Amino acid sequence: MEFDLWLLLVLPLMFALGWLASRVDLRQIGKERALRRDAPQAYYRGLNHLLNEQQDKAIDAFIEAMTADPDTVDLHFALGNLFRRRGEYERAVRVHQNLLSRADLPRESRERAQLALAQDFFKAGLLDRAESAYEDLRRSAYASQALTALLQISERTQDWNRAIARASELEQRAAGAYQRQIAQYWCELALQHHAAGRAQQAEQALDSALQAAPQGVRPRMLRAQWAQQRGELALALKTLESIDLVQPEFVALAAAQIAQLRQQLGQVDEGLAWLRQRLQQTPAIDLLDAVLLLDPDPASQARYAQDYLQSHRSLLALKRVLEHPTPGAAVPEAAAAMQGAVDNALRSRQRYRCAACGFEARHYFWHCPGCQGWETYPPRRLEELSLLGS
Repeated sequence: MEFDLWLLLVLPLMFALGWLASRVDLRQIGKERALRRDAPQAYYRGLNHLLNEQQDKAIDAFIEAMTADPDTVDLHFALGNLFRRRGEYERAVRVHQNLLSRADLPRESRERAQLALAQDFFKAGLLDRAESAYEDLRRSAYASQALTALLQISERTQDWNRAIARASELEQRAAGAYQRQIAQYWCELALQHHAAGRAQQAEQALDSALQAAPQGVRPRMLRAQWAQQRGELALALKTLESIDLVQPEFVALAAAQIAQLRQQLGQVDEGLAWLRQRLQQTPAIDLLDAVLLLDPDPASQARYAQDYLQSHRSLLALKRVLEHPTPGAAVPEAAAAMQGAVDNALRSRQRYRCAACGFEARHYFWHCPGCQGWETYPPRRLEELSLLGS
């Protein structure tokens, strides 16, 4: 009887506890279902904010969606990319590291997260960590993209040996043509050797540059510059004038140095004839300046400047005419004022402009400071380019 009485007391209690537990579970399930229903709505709100360029609200919406459904991989990527775009690299890193810590993440998503993490480090300027992250992707579906980023890191750190190796690998993967870039890397390496007093290694690097890009101009100009410093003027002159055989339009960049070498070698007449012929074939203001530098006759200087202005009606040509008036001719009183006006007008036109990004510079660059492109500057200034385009 005592056993039956105890059983009668316990059974209702167990039933009550079971009922209570079921109600709690049902409420929890209901909450989870409600959150999952809210997740897509928050996700779409985030997308809408993105389209309206409201990044702060988009981030709030994506965080809400992730709270509702933390297993959604795409939300992690969307949120991480938003943080990176806003410059919040630390938060972007945490999001992508959180993804990579999941053991159940598919391989495709893992590689994608690894790429996003590498991009976070790269944008944050943590190049050593970015390099390590990109190296892990060398055997993934993102191998070419990772190699391209590794090449950029090599350029930034001026590790030209690695840059050459990585550009060569990209070329082997048929990811593009890199001969000109590889030639430029060899030139940069040659400059490092030359600065350290390793003349033989510097010359070998220039040989490799010409082997990579036989029509390269920069290796020839560097070789001529160093030959001139050593006093080998004839070799320097021959090297510079060989530019006319590979890329005639770039002779303008070497015209002043060619004129100087001709003067030092006592070959003014031969140099003047050579430069006048090049001026006729590939007109450029730098070639005209070289001719005016070598020509000892003021009347001849004035005539060449005026002839150039007739065929190339630019402010640069007008400036040369004003600087070299015809001897004995009546000079207008306003000539000085005219020259000042031309100088003011030319102030923003005597620049070189990158053909890739439009970055302007007073001096010619082989490596654009704006877009980091190689050999993207035409060898003529803005004023001359506008004349050619008209």
